Amino acid sequence: MAQINPYIHFNGNAEEAFTFYKSVFGGDFAMVIRFKDLPNSEHPIPESEAEKIMHIALPIGETDLLMASDTPEFMGKHNENETRSKISISADSKEEADQLFNGLSVGGTIEVPISDSPWGSYFGMLRDKYGIEWMVDYDSKYSGNP
Repeated sequence: MAQINPYIHFNGNAEEAFTFYKSVFGGDFAMVIRFKDLPNSEHPIPESEAEKIMHIALPIGETDLLMASDTPEFMGKHNENETRSKISISADSKEEADQLFNGLSVGGTIEVPISDSPWGSYFGMLRDKYGIEWMVDYDSKYSGNP
């Protein structure tokens, strides 16, 4: 079956953000490639961008990857507050949902506090300190837990 892995872009702070995500989710980076690691004689990378992230991947759970890169300056900056896409996380328990929600919300903005929802799941929404929006959900009907 096909797999969906979120890919997000940052304005030069992808490494900082992914170090933060690693502290929340655990694990080790599956891949880290910097712009300097890819020689390109047609489009030389300015020294100011050499250490920035061209690609980074953090495994989450058994099969998922959270991936990202920095947007090179020549492509312009993007407004981090205009992206209304959210990354949805399905936790295995209320405890895990709380841990992930509380970890991701450090320095961010809670949009919907995590709690029992009217539709029967345990749910919350937030924007983290990097402007990325998350939905955290636990639903025992879908996880196989009582």
